[in-house]
Amino acid sequence: MPTIRAVRTYLELPSRQALRPASIAPDVQLRRLDPCPIANYRSLYREVGTPWRWGERTYWSDERLAFHLARPVVTVWELRVAIERAGFAELIREETGEVEIAYFGLVPRFIGRGLGGQFLTAVVEEAWRMNASRVWLHTCTLDAPRALANYLARGFIVTGAEDYDEVVPE
Repeated sequence: MPTIRAVRTYLELPSRQALRPASIAPDVQLRRLDPCPIANYRSLYREVGTPWRWGERTYWSDERLAFHLARPVVTVWELRVAIERAGFAELIREETGEVEIAYFGLVPRFIGRGLGGQFLTAVVEEAWRMNASRVWLHTCTLDAPRALANYLARGFIVTGAEDYDEVVPE
């Protein structure tokens, strides 16, 4: 199968004080999906992730995904702008107390409206409410072009990077 060369960048926000928040508009709301219906999760995951080749969760069975989403350390968030869903995030609190932003992104039609910083601010604040010792994530050169800039603008710092080959489906 053909591959694309990419760079995965790891970032962290070491403390709550390191967050450089974006102002959140009145019509922007973060909603926790608890419980998160599998169909809703799959729909958000596809809608947000398809342009960036997200694939891991699409291969999971309903049973595996239900087990994952039922874990108390996993929270799923939906960004809403007025009445429309505009983004999706998944947080995982690790045994160490660290919180990983496992998935984060906007629905394509909402990209370029300044919502990324607002959404990331809200998600990071939720991670700190989970008593995080630090908040971390990774992004790659296959993600949205402004993703890395958004993370850096909010105060995240780069902790590492690695080259890898992404398999391209035929």
